[in-house]
Order: sequence, then C-alpha cells, then structure tokens
Amino acid sequence: MANFTFNVALGRAAALAALPAASDALILIPLESSGLETDAVLKDKDTFADVVSGTTNEQTTVGRKTLTGITVTVNDTLDRVEIDAADVSWTSPTGNAVGALVVCYDPDNTTGTDADLIPVTKADATWSPDGTTFTLNIADFFRAS
Repeated sequence: MANFTFNVALGRAAALAALPAASDALILIPLESSGLETDAVLKDKDTFADVVSGTTNEQTTVGRKTLTGITVTVNDTLDRVEIDAADVSWTSPTGNAVGALVVCYDPDNTTGTDADLIPVTKADATWSPDGTTFTLNIADFFRAS
C-alpha cells in the first residue's frame, strides 16, 4: 500500500507498529488531493504537523481512523517484515477529493497534538467522497526487506 516511508520512520516502522506503549495507536489520516506536495517534499517531514505545514491539507470532513487488527509479521521466506491492519470503512463520507493516506504513530492517543504524531507511511489514493460508503482494503500497508 505505501508509496514511501517517511525518513523519520525508516527502520522504526515495525517497532512502532508493535504499539509498545500503553495508549499508543496507528492513525490513518486522509490528505486532500488539491495542494498535495510531492513525495520528495513530504518524506522529509518529521511530524504530522510538519506534513500539513506547507500546501498539503488534511481532508477533515471524512475524518481520521484508528487502525485495528494490526499484525507485524517477519516473513523469512520472502526476507521481509510485513505490517498489516484491518480494512477501514467510512460511512456516508463527503468533502474534498482525497489524494493520499498517511499512517501516523500516535504515542498517546488520549492527549497530544499533530506535533506528537510521527508519520510512518504515505500511500497514494484517488477517492472523491460522494456520500457512498467507502472501504479501504488494506493488505500490508508496509513492507521492508
């Protein structure tokens, strides 16, 4: 699913996905297609606040989703680590077109701000929320070999 891993998360994605803290989570955040910066610009951002500090905007109408069913698998046959999560659905979504989805690690989902969120992966997505329920099928949102 991911087009790239943010530089700040290189080598840390599997450790973060293991959710080592008591109240941490992985959060899926949609980005608007309009104003979406290039991968070359976005991959150097260290927090989600940084991600939306330029021309990139969060698509706030459909809202963020906390990922569930997270599994981290060491695949010895294919010599890689795979991180998967349950599929995500939005019921009756509306708003501006979505151009990408970012998975962020939230070290404490009970408090904090976007400056606390560590962007892990970004995946291109083309979706125009039109009120029809939308399900994102997630199959290994991250792989490292």
